Amino acid sequence: MPIKRLDKTPMPVRQAGLRAHDFAEVNRGYGAAQAAFEAERCLRCQDAVCEDGCPVRVPIPEFVHRVATGDLRGAADLLRSANPLPAICGRVCPQESQCESRCSMARRFEPVAIGHLERFVADWERSQPPTVAPNLTRSERIAIVGAGPAGLVCAGALARLGYPVTIYEALHAPGGVLRYGIPEFRLPKAILDWEIGLLQALGVEIACNVIIGKTITLDALMNEMGYAAVFIGTGAGLPRFLGIPGEELNGVMSANEFLTRVNLMRGFEFPEADTPVQRARRVAVVGAGNTAMDAVRTALRLGAERALIVYRRSDQEMSARVEEYHHAVEEGVEFHWLTNPLEVVDDGHGWVGGLRCQQMTLGEPDASGRARPLPVAGSEFVLPVESVILAIGTTPNPLLTRTTAGLATNRHGCLLVDERTAETSRSGVFAGGDAVTGAATVILAAGAGKRAAQSIHEALQARR
Repeated sequence: MPIKRLDKTPMPVRQAGLRAHDFAEVNRGYGAAQAAFEAERCLRCQDAVCEDGCPVRVPIPEFVHRVATGDLRGAADLLRSANPLPAICGRVCPQESQCESRCSMARRFEPVAIGHLERFVADWERSQPPTVAPNLTRSERIAIVGAGPAGLVCAGALARLGYPVTIYEALHAPGGVLRYGIPEFRLPKAILDWEIGLLQALGVEIACNVIIGKTITLDALMNEMGYAAVFIGTGAGLPRFLGIPGEELNGVMSANEFLTRVNLMRGFEFPEADTPVQRARRVAVVGAGNTAMDAVRTALRLGAERALIVYRRSDQEMSARVEEYHHAVEEGVEFHWLTNPLEVVDDGHGWVGGLRCQQMTLGEPDASGRARPLPVAGSEFVLPVESVILAIGTTPNPLLTRTTAGLATNRHGCLLVDERTAETSRSGVFAGGDAVTGAATVILAAGAGKRAAQSIHEALQARR
């Protein structure tokens, strides 16, 4: 039974037996009793396979058990000790394909709502007086490059180990993709600021408007500035394009640019804010991942009369979360599956006048394991749109590697690291997140940051 979702309000704990996407986005009437009821469904398996699906290794059975017994403070402390960003991950982490997919209850019933319990506990913690305080007992200073999820989690883990940490962020506000890429209706900025504030309360320093590789070199961090180690968490913020005719037209932009104009630069408030954003009546978003869903739902909120997803494969191959797809359907997004863009059509004045496409059919799987899309002869048509937003993936920005000698990368521009230690080809320089893997999820970046923090700690201990 689908329940209407409302934006910008807390997510309740899922009622037992309901699908995750059947949850209302309103928390009125939900509380500790409902959370405990859901938590009691956990079997507390001796072999906690759910933890194997968690990149930050939250001790899930113990955390859920504390919710079941009403020990919300204990649950919050346990959760935060493993994951410095629980209120964020509880909202944007794809639990359905990670921890919840391995839940033993899922063999016959709905899995325990691990993600919703995480969100509930983190939101409860927000209502309580903060309990964190700095305990910086070590002399070695650590520099973090990038204030995205990998950098924030790495910084938090190192601060808990007693290290003074400074994060250098290129933009004017910390958060990385959490701030510029994820819309307010999915991740309120007040929650992001609260999580970052707790890291600062641990003693983490954040310096914004500093571009490592331009404002300060990586070598300067290691030499003149005396940092004992550096972690690179610069993400993958360089958008990809299709390479089709008409991509240079006004009204064509990457999803990164579109979401940054809205989320970080408040383009929706133009001219009160300095950065404008196009408000087209008909918008086509190319792609079917979470970023595409964020972009198309944002376009609707900016007043688009028609918002379309154009994807060359079917809904079975899309990479977006089922929950995000469900939201988009509810909000009126049109989906054009098996549709491949061929050309952005000029309206005669240098602006987008349409998107010429071709119908596709699916063939044998390609190298990615997904069915290969094949063109259908004579099936070309034009979608009448005034804006085209490309959400087809991103790669790491090459600025840092171009200005730093000795940082090895693969052919995609991703940093090469030791799989066990996360150390790069430069001694004392570690890396993780999208800068290493290419565009992935927030929780995978968080896991990489946490593992790198432990590796940095072990490396510094070995020097003594």
